[in-house]
Amino acid sequence: MALTQFTAGATGTWQIDRILAVTGSTLALAGRLEVSALPPTARPDAVWMLSGATSYKRYTERAEQAALDAAQPALGRPEARCAALIPIRKTARWWDLPQDERRAVFEETSHHIAVGLEYLPAIARQLYHSRDLGGPFDFLTWFEYAAGDASAFEELLARLRTSREWDYVEREVDIRISR
Repeated sequence: MALTQFTAGATGTWQIDRILAVTGSTLALAGRLEVSALPPTARPDAVWMLSGATSYKRYTERAEQAALDAAQPALGRPEARCAALIPIRKTARWWDLPQDERRAVFEETSHHIAVGLEYLPAIARQLYHSRDLGGPFDFLTWFEYAAGDASAFEELLARLRTSREWDYVEREVDIRISR
């Protein structure tokens, strides 16, 4: 398990192009974003900080994981100069469901993994879990893609946001970033 911190402020590797509340409240505006390993470092310019951990794949079956591993490119590709950080908090109703019912909504009904696979390797992604870290979001998803794949990224988001799974999202912020 690796811990990662996303710090918005006046400095950082990535330029924040926009912050948009999709559902619920937004995050404060900032000019730059730094992505770094935890433990957190004090930054006097920090407007907000979000932390997450990579972890085991909670809703992914073995064959799905093998397909993801075969198609998923590494983060940090030179051509991937566009990125998005999308923090999401799900409803209490979601967390009240047993694991198998969450899995059914996630994949059997919403086809989250299958849809994501259609956009690999153009759009790389990493999921960070933050629910157990006490942050304001349950998940932080980081996407990287080349500028030429921006329309495919928009299509991916549109498909996911119209799925049944998104009935359980109570807060989502869409942060677009570039370098």
